[in-house]
Amino acid sequence: MKNLFVDCSTGLAGDMLLAAFLDLGIPREVIEKPLALLGLENAYELKTELNSSYGLRGLRVSVENLETQSPRRLWKDIREMIKAATLPASLQEKVLLVFKTLAIAEASVHGQPLEDVHFHEIGAIDALVDVVGVCAAVDHLSPKQFLCAVPPAGYGTVDTAHGKLPVPAPAVLELARTNLVRLDFGEGFPPGELTTPTGLALMIVLADRFGLPSSLGVSDVGVGLGHRNLGRPNLLRICELDYLDNQDSITFQNELSWQEVVVQESWIDDATPEELAYLSEQLRNAGAIDVSIQPIQMKKGRQGASLTALVAPKDAPLLRLVWFSKGSTIGVRERTEGRWVLPRRSGFCKTSLGKVRVKEVRRPNGQRTLKPEYEDLLALSSKTGHSFEEIRREVLRCQVDFVATCDWSC
Repeated sequence: MKNLFVDCSTGLAGDMLLAAFLDLGIPREVIEKPLALLGLENAYELKTELNSSYGLRGLRVSVENLETQSPRRLWKDIREMIKAATLPASLQEKVLLVFKTLAIAEASVHGQPLEDVHFHEIGAIDALVDVVGVCAAVDHLSPKQFLCAVPPAGYGTVDTAHGKLPVPAPAVLELARTNLVRLDFGEGFPPGELTTPTGLALMIVLADRFGLPSSLGVSDVGVGLGHRNLGRPNLLRICELDYLDNQDSITFQNELSWQEVVVQESWIDDATPEELAYLSEQLRNAGAIDVSIQPIQMKKGRQGASLTALVAPKDAPLLRLVWFSKGSTIGVRERTEGRWVLPRRSGFCKTSLGKVRVKEVRRPNGQRTLKPEYEDLLALSSKTGHSFEEIRREVLRCQVDFVATCDWSC
């Protein structure tokens, strides 16, 4: 079982990925068999051509549409077509999740219900071939590790079925936002669409993580060429790796962020437990990131409490007023510290028992962890009679398919 690394530093698109996998040696039968199971064998012709881009060789693929009248495909139509086909379970899951990911981005961009999303470019036969073909290639190889470099955003405009749109395309930005994917952006890139929604959705679903390995042990390379003249090589490379050094050290270093925080602290020996709880609540309501209480022994052997609040610098003046207006303390110590934080987002999961607010964090190894909000678990438990554990299991079940079941705001 090998590792795969996608070098998409000059562009990321579905047809380039498909071409690179074919150039890597994936048999055409692996690509075309699942398309036949979907009833599309007479709807397209897959053409391959060995060519070069600014002197660098590679394979270019083109999909000729043989449909006499292209059907109007909604997300629900594509979903039912995929579910009705006798595809291997692992492949069916991959293809469904790619299209779900695209559908949710399109629904958000156009302000439509998910079921009513009409795929224009995505529902076209060439996009169907790209998505199914790339998923089939990955399913065939079953890589141990699958890494993808940070994709380039591009700039300018692109012509679509919705007219001329800005680059990065709205769907690309939405995919990047909701899936915490960083896009390379700035001088040095040619104008135009460098990363397509289909290409990005494929890597979001199929790749284990975005980033660069510390070193490469390359056993083979497949090169997929793009169709546009960018004034420089337009290609994507898929590297098959015999080994991947320091796999555990591959992290989203650029996604870790440093935050400055203000620590406000007071030792209090003249407040009841109820008064301390009230002050803690008021500090949180005023914007404290977190509040903690620890028992301490103060002068004359009196039992006291150390109350500490973590505060964003901009909120520090307001919190000072809360300390003195809502509590009994006559002094607050304050110092500035910092903390490293992981990428996180919050939203809600739609479970069979009701909506539950959640927080999701992406760990340095790419793992995503989901934490339901206690208040929502309590409310659902009271409403439904189910235990906290039953509701928590139902929420965590959505983590596997969170793209389709959660609405996010970063």
